[in-house]
Amino acid sequence: MAESITTFLMFEGQAQEAIRFYMSLFPKSEIVQMNTYGPEGPGPEGSVMHAIFTLNGQQVMAFDSYIHHPFTFTPSMSFFVQCDDAAEFERLYPALSEGGVEMMPPGSYGFSQRFGWCSDRFGVSWQINLP
Repeated sequence: MAESITTFLMFEGQAQEAIRFYMSLFPKSEIVQMNTYGPEGPGPEGSVMHAIFTLNGQQVMAFDSYIHHPFTFTPSMSFFVQCDDAAEFERLYPALSEGGVEMMPPGSYGFSQRFGWCSDRFGVSWQINLP
């Protein structure tokens, strides 16, 4: 049986920027561990070899791939954020969608008061919901 299951994000040079941005938006967030490449590589110096961080207590792992891949994040895998109130929704959705792509602009789609789905400027997909 699996010991644990953790979301793992692969970036290509923007992992630290993304991690710090996400942590600025969610309480109870911290960097648990972050190892970066040194001048010996194999990745660019300062890029993330391996990171573990939490977003509102939820553990996430990330790294910067020094090898370009023909794929990136897809909206079919996303972070689903359940907001406590309208103010939280109005703070999170604009911040996460800025520089990204709106897939479902904020609205009432019949299953909640307010819902929006976007990918952020790093390509990571977010569903923001106000039940």
